[in-house]
Amino acid sequence: MNVEPGTQLGALEAYAAQAHGYLSAGGEQLSQLAGLLRPLVLESWLRSVRGGIEPMDVLSGRGLRGADLQRYRDAHPIAGLMPLIDKLLVQDTARTGLIVAVADQFGRVLSIHGNPEHVTAAAEIGLRAGDDLSERRVGTNAVGLVVRTGRATWIHGPEHFLHRMHQITGAAAPVHDPDGRLVGVLMIAGGVRVAKPEILALVKATATAAEMDLLLAAMRAEQHGAGRSQREPAVTDAGRLGLDVLGLGQPQLTIAGDRVPLSQRHAEILLLLAEHPEGLGADHLALLLDDTDLDNGTIRAAMSRLRSVVGPTVFGSRPYRLRVHVATDVEALRAALDSGDVDSALRLYAGPVLPRSAAPGIIDIRDELRVRLRTAVLSSGDSAVLRRWTAGAEGRDDAAAWAAYRATVDRDSPLYAQIEAKIRVLDRRLGADATRMQRSGS
Repeated sequence: MNVEPGTQLGALEAYAAQAHGYLSAGGEQLSQLAGLLRPLVLESWLRSVRGGIEPMDVLSGRGLRGADLQRYRDAHPIAGLMPLIDKLLVQDTARTGLIVAVADQFGRVLSIHGNPEHVTAAAEIGLRAGDDLSERRVGTNAVGLVVRTGRATWIHGPEHFLHRMHQITGAAAPVHDPDGRLVGVLMIAGGVRVAKPEILALVKATATAAEMDLLLAAMRAEQHGAGRSQREPAVTDAGRLGLDVLGLGQPQLTIAGDRVPLSQRHAEILLLLAEHPEGLGADHLALLLDDTDLDNGTIRAAMSRLRSVVGPTVFGSRPYRLRVHVATDVEALRAALDSGDVDSALRLYAGPVLPRSAAPGIIDIRDELRVRLRTAVLSSGDSAVLRRWTAGAEGRDDAAAWAAYRATVDRDSPLYAQIEAKIRVLDRRLGADATRMQRSGS
């Protein structure tokens, strides 16, 4: 079935309703789904079945809320695009009775815009700020499919995997950064009007405009940086500050939507001050940065250079402290763990905190975060979460994680045998390591 927005929705709804009947029956009846659903939708349904999602799943309270959501939203690259999105999409759409959802690159809804009554009604079926709309969490939906495929799409009523979402139609498009990475998703949602071709075209046009805005910002940053003879570009207006320090990439500071590369030392200082809102004296900061002999003069020089990057009003002195909130990806990951959302925490974990840093204070943060995340993963009992952890660099040789993963898999499954084989390899390796340790100690 190959249909585009504007097709005969009655026929689509009838076929989808029939497909839900076969879905409820399960077993061999699932083979009847082919031909009743669009290929994109069929593939998504089958993934949702394999992922253990229940079509009758009820709304849960999981997700980012309140101050945690606000900090995460303010630090996200999409934040700097909101004036453009509001002008091109939100203002006109809200007047028509439809709503606009803005999500991050993982499908987490950052904000919902529209008439308050319609926003409230959408929240009752699971379309609310802070919720995870990824396919693996709520099954087939427009945002989740864009996250998975990177392409614009629409999902109508009963094409949604979850019954509670059958009242809405969604048309969504991706927003990519200049390097082609997905940074967010825009969606218009509402009734059958959303199935019109012009609605999807409007969302795609707004996403394209947002991508152009990101490209122009990157070009301005490059030109500004080239003119400063390899110095980090100065920023006089702090605006919204965000700090990304997870993973192997260069640390990044986000200022009012613009991303500025940071040196490792400047990233270390910013993170330590964000972790100590009460402030740090020069001696204490020196000890957290270097446990050998870092004098106060070196600290003052580093702070002076950092002020030239973020502006003179961001820091106070005696003690050194932040005068504005700096939202960090470390903080966002902790918030996800605090809310019990291990899946989102694992997706936020791009890697260790400033992995090249040997600063004692950074090592403490790095170790604390990794231990918290690993403990949450092992305790989750979630097969998908454990699969992702064991597939990553830090979980690949984690024997306890593989054992926890095995406990979530059917013993008759071929996957169970694969996990067993991996555990045996790890056991042999650990045994060999123990033998070498005994020999070296004897």
